[in-house]
Amino acid sequence: MSPTLLRRADYRRMRWKNGLGWTTEILREPDHDAFDWRLSLAEIESDAPFSAFAGVDRSLLLLEGHGMELRIDGAAPQLMNTRGQLVRFAGETAVEARLLDGPTRDFNVMTRREACTHQTWFRPLVGPIVLDAGPGVEWVAHLVSGRARRQHVDEPQELEPGDTLRVRHDPARPRVVLSGGGELVLVRIEAR
Repeated sequence: MSPTLLRRADYRRMRWKNGLGWTTEILREPDHDAFDWRLSLAEIESDAPFSAFAGVDRSLLLLEGHGMELRIDGAAPQLMNTRGQLVRFAGETAVEARLLDGPTRDFNVMTRREACTHQTWFRPLVGPIVLDAGPGVEWVAHLVSGRARRQHVDEPQELEPGDTLRVRHDPARPRVVLSGGGELVLVRIEAR
């Protein structure tokens, strides 16, 4: 399968499962409530508990704002106040967010534990990177800032800030080269 380029206009904005915030869903696979994995942009506008997702592993990465203090499953508060900072937690745990100084915007990754695993990175894009989607592996590259281009194709695909490139296994073209300058969220999803 060839890589899929998703534009900001393709995303769906919806209320959190608990109704206390907003999320902009980038992609869910498969596209129904019992997803194997899901990527979204969470808007946290006030202190609130997070929605519970039983059997799901989550990663939350700070993109905009001064951050928040997270109390995960009653443990001591964990400060999340650096752009690109990542926090991981189980979806069924109780998570309370207290904003530090105004709203935040966060990149949210969820994978159903029985179906797949994920890794998430916030990194600069300086020159080319190679995304190698082997059997059972997918990559998602979300451009946070700057410009990027998918190389080595008849018609190069240009990514604007907010666009997302999904790279699935394709034996004919196992590697995708992305080049440019800016900042990316990279997610590697691997089927169990």
